Amino acid sequence: MLKSKKVLFLLTGSIACYKACNVISKLVQAGCEVKTVCTPNALKFIGKSTLEGLTHNPVYTDTFEDRSALEHIELTKWMDLAIVCPATANVMNKLAAGVADDFLTTLFLAWDQKKPWLVAPAMNRNMWDHPATRRSAKTLAEWGVRLLGPAKGRQACGDIGEGRLLEPGEIYLEIRKYL
Repeated sequence: MLKSKKVLFLLTGSIACYKACNVISKLVQAGCEVKTVCTPNALKFIGKSTLEGLTHNPVYTDTFEDRSALEHIELTKWMDLAIVCPATANVMNKLAAGVADDFLTTLFLAWDQKKPWLVAPAMNRNMWDHPATRRSAKTLAEWGVRLLGPAKGRQACGDIGEGRLLEPGEIYLEIRKYL
């Protein structure tokens, strides 16, 4: 079912990046071709070599890298599905505002809306509850973005509440549904 499916996996700056690697591994093992895009902050939590090792593909990080002049268009044509995982409040708010100031947000504006775009939030409970983030989640859903979570539970900071990234197995099953 997943063999030869093309997944564009976009990571943002969250401690939950380690969980995203588990999802990427499951997708590759199921036969998907996975390409990754990282914000600069995501690379503070997970290294390019980890993602390249998991996917056997280069990691995209910068709109203006030598090979990237039109990659934001080419990748959206290439993909069968995109997922932002983990999605920080910052990135969700930028997507909903139409800001395109880095490679990930530029990809979103180039998105072919006939293809699934998933967002798996991961943030502190107060950030999730903030009116700006709630409004952004609603706006993204109105545009056809599918929100996966967030879950309730213990967060990296020690707080307990809604904002936690879904478990890797749950995210994997959601991706399967949309592919």
